[in-house]
Amino acid sequence: MTLKIVKPGLATSIQDLGRPGYFHLGIPEGGAMDRLALRAANLLVGNPEDAACLEAVFMGPEITFTADASIAITGGSMPILLDGEARDGWTSFNVKAGQTLSFGFLTGGARIYIAVSGGIATEPALGSRSTYPIGALGGFHGRNIAAGDEIPVGDAALVEEGRTVPVVLRRGPGNPAELRVLTGLYWYRLTEKSGEAFFNDTWTVAPEADRMGYRFRGGQPMEFVEREQPFGAGADPSNIVDGCYSYGSIQVPGGSEPIVLHRDAVSGGGYFTLGAVISADMDLIGQLQPNTSVKFVKVGMEEALQARADRKAMIAKIRKELV
Repeated sequence: MTLKIVKPGLATSIQDLGRPGYFHLGIPEGGAMDRLALRAANLLVGNPEDAACLEAVFMGPEITFTADASIAITGGSMPILLDGEARDGWTSFNVKAGQTLSFGFLTGGARIYIAVSGGIATEPALGSRSTYPIGALGGFHGRNIAAGDEIPVGDAALVEEGRTVPVVLRRGPGNPAELRVLTGLYWYRLTEKSGEAFFNDTWTVAPEADRMGYRFRGGQPMEFVEREQPFGAGADPSNIVDGCYSYGSIQVPGGSEPIVLHRDAVSGGGYFTLGAVISADMDLIGQLQPNTSVKFVKVGMEEALQARADRKAMIAKIRKELV
C-alpha cells in the first residue's frame, strides 16, 4: 500500500521517535516534536509506539489511499475530513481504497500526527525513518514529502473504529504556556537581577520557530556578570568557549532572545546556555504557535524527575486504554 500525496501541506515530514546515539557526531536525535501525540496516534491504530507517522505543521496534507487502512490523527486541533465528511481527532477510523483525507484550518496547537496501520515503511537511516533534511537523512529520499510522492506503508490488519484517547490524557500547552526549567552550568554568567527577570517576564513565541529551535521575545535583555574574555571565546558576553548543548538547552545569543533547542538542533556551539527546559515539557513546545505567551518556571531536580515520572504514567494510562 502507498499514500498518494495530493498536497503536501506545510513542512510535512515522516517522523518516529528519532535516532539516539549519534549526537557526539553532530547528528541530532530528531523524531517527533510531540512524542506523546505520536505514541498515542500509533497506539490508536495498533502500531508499535515508535512506528513512523506523518508530522504536519500548521497546515495538513491531502492524501489519497490506495488500500483500506485504519488511521488516527492526534496533536493539534485541525478539522479532519474524509471525502469531505468530518471525523474526530484522537480517535481511530477506517478508510477505504480511493478515499481522500484532507484538513481544514488549524484551530489549536501547531502540529498534527497522522498514523496509518502498518506504519510508514520508508527505508530507515541510522535506525530511524525520521526526516532530518539538513543531513538528507530518513524521511522520503531525505526530505519532507511533496506533491506526487507515493509513501509506502506496511501491511497490517484494520483495528476497531472509535478507539479514542480520553480528553484528560490529551496534554497540550495552557495560555500562557508554562515551561519548567532547570538552570545549568552557565547560569552564573547572569546577574541575580537578570536571572530573576527571566522567570518573572512573560515571553512570546517568535516567528522563528521550527524543528531546530523556538525563539522567544518580549522579556528584558539579559545582563552578564563582568569577566575577562576567555581564550577561545567570542567578545560578546554571551559567548563561551565552545560547549555541548543538551536537548532542551536554552541559549541566548547576545543576551536578548532565548532559543530553546529542539529535536533537530546542533549539538554544541559558542553561546552560553542558562539551563534547559525539562524533558517532560518539550512536547508542549512542539504545539506552540508564534505569538503564544510563555512563562518559564524555575524547578529543581526533584521536581523535574517527578514531572518525568508523571509523563511516563500518562503514557502508561493511554496504553492501558488502547492495548
